[in-house]
Amino acid sequence: MRPRRTSAAFALALAATMAVSVAAQAREQSRSSVPHGGIHKIKHVVVIMQENRSFDSYFGTFPGADGIPKGVCLPDPRNGGCASPWADHHDSNGNDPHSQFPFRADVNGGKMNGFLAEAEQKLCRPGRTCHPDVMGHHAGSDMPNYWAYAKNFVLQDHMFEAPGSWSLPAHLYEVSGWSARCGTSAPMSCTSSGQPRERSPSRPTPFAWTDLTWLLHRHHVSWSFYLDHGAVSGSNPGGVSVHWNPLPGFTDVHEDGQLGSVRPLSVFFRQAGGGTLPKVSWISPDFRDSEHAPALVSTGQAYVTRVINAIMRGPDWKSTAIFLSWDDWGGLYDHVVPPRVDQLGYGIRVPALVISAYARHGFIDHQRLSSDAYLKFIEDDFMGGARLSPATDGRPDRRPDVRESAAKLGSIIADFNFSQAPRRPLILNPCPANTTLIPRPAPNCVDHIALHTSTWGDS
Repeated sequence: MRPRRTSAAFALALAATMAVSVAAQAREQSRSSVPHGGIHKIKHVVVIMQENRSFDSYFGTFPGADGIPKGVCLPDPRNGGCASPWADHHDSNGNDPHSQFPFRADVNGGKMNGFLAEAEQKLCRPGRTCHPDVMGHHAGSDMPNYWAYAKNFVLQDHMFEAPGSWSLPAHLYEVSGWSARCGTSAPMSCTSSGQPRERSPSRPTPFAWTDLTWLLHRHHVSWSFYLDHGAVSGSNPGGVSVHWNPLPGFTDVHEDGQLGSVRPLSVFFRQAGGGTLPKVSWISPDFRDSEHAPALVSTGQAYVTRVINAIMRGPDWKSTAIFLSWDDWGGLYDHVVPPRVDQLGYGIRVPALVISAYARHGFIDHQRLSSDAYLKFIEDDFMGGARLSPATDGRPDRRPDVRESAAKLGSIIADFNFSQAPRRPLILNPCPANTTLIPRPAPNCVDHIALHTSTWGDS
């Protein structure tokens, strides 16, 4: 039982302001030290992005992490009094409010106490008992593999969603360091927005600004964006949502002839087994594997484990860095006030892990991070520190800042010990015993994942 819980001129001014901001950041970048030479031991970066979990909801009780503080009790206007965090062993959680406006309500001016009130306002029907699960948190025994990765590799406990908003802007930041709305197909027509236009048949390329693949292509750095069971379509309703598959919506991907680098996940498994991974990989789940409520936590963990096992069993393990994170907080409680870097972010804290043969053992990274740090690491490793900057990248757009060069953004290089001998793989059972409670009959995780057994190799 879940416990009851007590004008032209303006445009010129904007362009001038942007130029000053970008130039200042370019100067700061030029003064920064050259990255640790050991970074080039990493020949492959794999970014695995799951869905909709806050840090406190997954690792709020992890030893040594900045977890749930004692005595927390959030206002519960519907039921009276206040509600404290509680252990939630349910495998399926509620789809709680998590767009731009709920973000502001949850943070509530820095009080971090609006989660329950916002959920009740958006989800509860008049006259009915209603107890949203936003204050629930999972235990390590609910998700033993995620906690095993944290104990054996690196847990980042100050990773913030790049924008304070929902999945689409978060995934736009994942690949481009910005979220915007564009008036035309020209990059300079785009302006910052936490509510970008969505890709649709009538608007197939709404993203006109520059994404990282434009730089990768010019530096001859191989990349792929892999889709779990392919892209969603009329004939494939179970594929990856357009919100989690942003690159086909970028004009530069089409102009560069790179659309073929968006591939089914089955290709990734063949490459992992054959030692032919590209330099940069992004992996996006279908809904069932995503952990986006009400999808099962256990199914998402099984999917992620099989992806990581495939890398660890392949020839590229010793030269690969895996960055695992969740795109946004999903409406679930977190106690840390998001730092402000610009008008769009940061958002609420999310779980994040670094897994690599050169990752530190059992290390908790307290640096301020966001998915911008992933872009920074990729740029430093493969492109000599080039940045997605209108002042230097050769394809100007109107982004107000260069997030990778933000003064207080941490460096993921700190999570590695490049002088150590490469660590052995940690192969885990995708379906370990756990303490989650499934409130209705659920498919066995092996049966679902078995769609890929010919390439994944797990039983």
